Formats: sequence, C-alpha cells, structure tokens
Amino acid sequence: LIFLLLPLIAMGRPGKTATEKPKNIIFVVGDGMGTAQVYASIVAQLDNNSVFLRFPVTGFSRTYSASKYTTDSGAGGTALMTGHKVPNYHIGLSDDGTAWPSFLVTAKERFGKSAGFVVTSSVLDATPASTYAHVSYRKQYDSISMQMARCPFEVMIGGDKGHFLPENRKDGMAPLDTLTNRGYSIATSVEQLGTLKGNHICGLLTADDPPAAPLRDDMLCRGVQKALEVLGKEKKGFVLMVEGSQIDWACHNNDSIHLEAELADFEKMLRLVLDFAERDGNTLVVVTADHETGGLSLPGGDIALGRNRMNFSSGSHTGVMVPVFAYGPGAMNFTGVHQNTDFYEIILELLK
Repeated sequence: LIFLLLPLIAMGRPGKTATEKPKNIIFVVGDGMGTAQVYASIVAQLDNNSVFLRFPVTGFSRTYSASKYTTDSGAGGTALMTGHKVPNYHIGLSDDGTAWPSFLVTAKERFGKSAGFVVTSSVLDATPASTYAHVSYRKQYDSISMQMARCPFEVMIGGDKGHFLPENRKDGMAPLDTLTNRGYSIATSVEQLGTLKGNHICGLLTADDPPAAPLRDDMLCRGVQKALEVLGKEKKGFVLMVEGSQIDWACHNNDSIHLEAELADFEKMLRLVLDFAERDGNTLVVVTADHETGGLSLPGGDIALGRNRMNFSSGSHTGVMVPVFAYGPGAMNFTGVHQNTDFYEIILELLK
C-alpha cells in the first residue's frame, strides 16, 4: 500500500505538482555546468547550505546537437530556447534557413507575458542570442545586435556596449540608437542599472565581455533583482532567462579558482531566485545547462572544510548529460531524462 501512495505523497509536496500552472517562469542556465560542477558547488557551500539542495525535483538533459555528439553553445542554447536541434554554431536557425522562435518570444506573443534575460557574458553571446536572434554563425555580431535592438523583450541585461556603437561596426549602424528610439532606458554600468525607470530597460554594463565574478560588482544578482522588478509589473506574468555564463569560461581554461568564484556567484543568484519563487507561490524555476565543459572530475576534497580537488580532462565541451533542477507549479514535468529540446514544449504547455 505504501508504494501505491508514494507517488501521491510526492505530488502533494510543495513545488512538485505536475498539473498546476505557473504564472511566471524563471529559466536558469549554468553554461558548461555538469554534475561535477554542481557537486563542487554543494561541497563549497558546506554541504547542506547549497541552494541546489532546496530543489525537490531533479532530472537530466541530453545535449548533443544536430551535427555533433558534443554541442557548442549556439546549438545548445537554441535547443533549450526553441525546442529544435540545429547544427553547431547556428543560433535559432535550422540548416535549411527556418527561423525558430524562443519560448520567451512565443510566451510573449501567445500569452501576453513580459520577457527578458540577464547574463554575465556579452548580450550577443550564444545563450542570450538564442532567445531572440536567427543567424547561421554565432559570431555574426553586427546582425545579432541589430536583431536584439528590435526584439520585443522588456529587459535585456549583460555586457558588450561596444558592438552597439557605429564606430565599432562594419555596417556603421547604431543599435544603441535603435533601442533609445524604441523607448528603452539604457544603463552602461551596474550602478546606473539600479536607477533606471520605466518598463523597458537595457543594461550594456561593460564595454565588452564582463570580468570574472569578483570584479563584476554583483552584476548577476543586481541584474536579476532589476529584471524581477520590471517584469513583475505585468499582470499576466513573465518569463525570464538567467545565465551564469562564465562557469563555462572557467572550465575552458581549466581554472578551478575562477570556477569556484563563478559557482559561488551562481549560488547567490539561485538563492535570490528561489526565495522569490517561494514567496510568490506562482513561479516555476528550472535550472539546467547547455552542456558540460572541461570534463571535470572531483577525485578528492574535504567535506568539512568545503574544499574540492578538481581535475579537468578537456579544455572544451563534453557530451555528458547535464543536471536539471525544478521548483514550483509544474516542476514534476522536469523529472527524468530529457532531450534538451523538450523544455520548449513543456514550458509552453504549462503556460496555456
């Protein structure tokens, strides 16, 4: 009898109902964050203090692209955001030129949600670009920046003001002027971001790529706080994509010190997001990765001291499955082993 009741007990726990509909969705990506990176973060937070342990639902995601066993971030981000596998280096665009909309764009157009993203990379990098752009090569920054300047999101926060200025472009265009003419309030520093007013904001908080976590002036958490402030005004709810971008960069460089700093920053942001969702009661939080980077293993450490001994087997991406965490209305839909393309349809079904 107890085995028959267990599924019903699980379905009744907070954050685990499969049938409830969320008003808001916060989709969090740890770029390059595999299971080893997550466990390293749990250990570093002195085990039971890690926010990852507060998620009642877990699963895995398969990350291969349409062209390779090991995905790049363009194809990985596109699969998560649009529900379609594409060749490596493509952004929101199939091999035959079909442009796939992201769930953020679809949620806005179909259900009237407000939408936005906050990242610790350039706003033109692969994952944020996958939410709004369609190009056959992820480094077509002139095209991507103009597409961003014309996209419908209320909030766009990250780095890389340089690509929005005509003097730094081959085409001489000025996407920053386009944003201003469309009514966006613009911030070019973290301090300015906090002072912005209005319902449409764009934070280009660094001249090019943002620095590592200790030098970013709490950019990730402050960006998410601002996004929640702006997007939360929409009575129909919102969808927000947040990326801890530089977990990937640290692992590419096999830099354990940088990785530890980025994971600590990611935990701090996750605490903010999960606290918001718990207070709100109508927000689904999903956390996953586009791929694993570095082939990280943890051959030893000290649990009591929160220390990890890290070994990297690669300076690139790997093809292993990545973890999934979920909390809130509809969270149970994210348990099990998924394709990275499944999230799009699950999210849109929950928003119906």
